[in-house]
Amino acid sequence: MTDKEHHIEIEFLDHVAIRVADMEASAAWYEKVLGLKRYSVPKWGDFPVFLLSGRSGIALFPANTTDPKLEPTSRNVKIDHFAFNVTKENFEKAKKRYSELGLEFSIQDHHYFDSIYTRDIDGHTVELTTLKVHESEFYK
Repeated sequence: MTDKEHHIEIEFLDHVAIRVADMEASAAWYEKVLGLKRYSVPKWGDFPVFLLSGRSGIALFPANTTDPKLEPTSRNVKIDHFAFNVTKENFEKAKKRYSELGLEFSIQDHHYFDSIYTRDIDGHTVELTTLKVHESEFYK
């Protein structure tokens, strides 16, 4: 077998699983802020709660709030943030939406991408990113 035969090609980011203090409040936040659609999977029970845009999104799981807390500013092993790709138009909409909702956010120029960052109600960093150059300049 050649390396080509073993090469795995990823189709899309399916979901990021995050632990949250209040499942309903977090689901409502992602529905309101990012417009994600809630999907229930009755055969699995109360969780995870999937919130998707197309085939990508997040899966909410209940946090064990009695476990020791990892500081949000820690750079230790953890999920640092997760990002959804958006069009330039939707990037501009996000700036307006975050302002309307009174969310704190920052914008960063990453040369190939512009990114807008905010935090959800559990302190997870949520990034929306938009390509600034032609796809071929980044996705080679």
